[in-house]
Amino acid sequence: MAQKHMSAVKDFMDYVTARNPHEPEFLSAVREVAETVIPFIEENPKYKGKKIMERLVEPERVIMFRVPWVDDKGEIQVNRGYRVQFNSAIGPYKGGLRFHSTVNLSVLKFLGFEQIFKNSLTSLPMGGAKGGSDFSVRGKTEAEIMRFSQAFMQELFRHIGPDTDVPAGDIGVGGRELGYLFGMYKKLKNEFTGVLTGKGAAWGGSLIRPEATGYGVVYFAEAALNHMGKTIKGMEVAVSGFGNVSWGVVKKVNQLGGKVVTLSGPDGYIYDPDGVKGEKVDFMLRLRASNQDIIRPYAEKFGVEFFPGKKPWERKVDLAIPCAIQNEFDENDARMVVQNKVIGVVEGANMPLTHEAVQIIQENRLLYVPGKAANAGGVAVSGLEMSQNAMHLQWSAEEVDRRLKQIMENIHRNTLKYGMLPDGYVDYKKGANIAGFIKVADAMLAQGVV
Repeated sequence: MAQKHMSAVKDFMDYVTARNPHEPEFLSAVREVAETVIPFIEENPKYKGKKIMERLVEPERVIMFRVPWVDDKGEIQVNRGYRVQFNSAIGPYKGGLRFHSTVNLSVLKFLGFEQIFKNSLTSLPMGGAKGGSDFSVRGKTEAEIMRFSQAFMQELFRHIGPDTDVPAGDIGVGGRELGYLFGMYKKLKNEFTGVLTGKGAAWGGSLIRPEATGYGVVYFAEAALNHMGKTIKGMEVAVSGFGNVSWGVVKKVNQLGGKVVTLSGPDGYIYDPDGVKGEKVDFMLRLRASNQDIIRPYAEKFGVEFFPGKKPWERKVDLAIPCAIQNEFDENDARMVVQNKVIGVVEGANMPLTHEAVQIIQENRLLYVPGKAANAGGVAVSGLEMSQNAMHLQWSAEEVDRRLKQIMENIHRNTLKYGMLPDGYVDYKKGANIAGFIKVADAMLAQGVV
């Protein structure tokens, strides 16, 4: 990066930090984009001087509300609810809801900011948003999860709609939670509309939506590997997490002839040299539904090794796909991956790699694909679900999968266009940021200062 660009990035980050001093996750996400987009803006008069980045980092609207609910003991509990409606330049707000104890405004602003670029990359008309609560489903009964979800929607319903803001699921919000949320929205509004995505197939949902994020990650990984003259077929893959994203990754890696050998939870990771396949894939769903948030039962059931308190990145594999949560993969993990001669790291979660980890991976010229590109498959199929709802029809699983593969391959081509470096290395981070920025920036310029 040229000195003048470094100075512009620093000045911008000083400005954003001063306005958001206690939001480390958000600042990290902004810096990751600023380092590639600001030099692009400086070299393109069309965007220079329009304060597009200054506008992009300010959400159009931040909604915060209390969520009181009654637990099974009859005691009143109070959680915090949020919806960050970040940018609607290219379409209605679109982004997940996360129910997890780590949720705060900084985390949701980071996720919502990322969502702007991710949604733009899909080429579908969707703006960026994110929401959720510091409520955790872990240890809660079915009835408690239902009551909390209903209480959450009793406030959120005022701020969303099929042409305004269409939330989806995220960590802690799967098909069960979306069902409770949708049921309460339908009751309050007295209408059946496509206001949430990730719904059950029997009541407006798209087929393969639960698998879509993971499928998309693998489709992008395969496209990136093909560009290098390689393929997933025959590869061993390390995966973290065991939720919907990991589940989709496992299924698609198996379909393409690869083998996933690790899964992980907060308690550690399992190593399964035979691969996660057959009934083991179905067991991942049962684990997720148990609300225990631990992976050890997999090791006990299938007789494989369990490594308590450790992460799967110490394994010698061909490809690493972190699918759990932000900042799960640090610089020590990056050095381990480099040492083990892993081909690369493809982000299944939202920014699972720390800034330092990304630098190490890219400095060593390993493949690195950021989540805003790789995991866009989930929101892409959410967009396809919105289309199906608007037309009052449902496509077959094969049709949705075909469209998803096409979208992910298009994203790969667009990121390649802006990410190819003179030495032949592809900087997918740069490519994804610039490709995502251009569509949103052009829309913002066309719509004036609003």
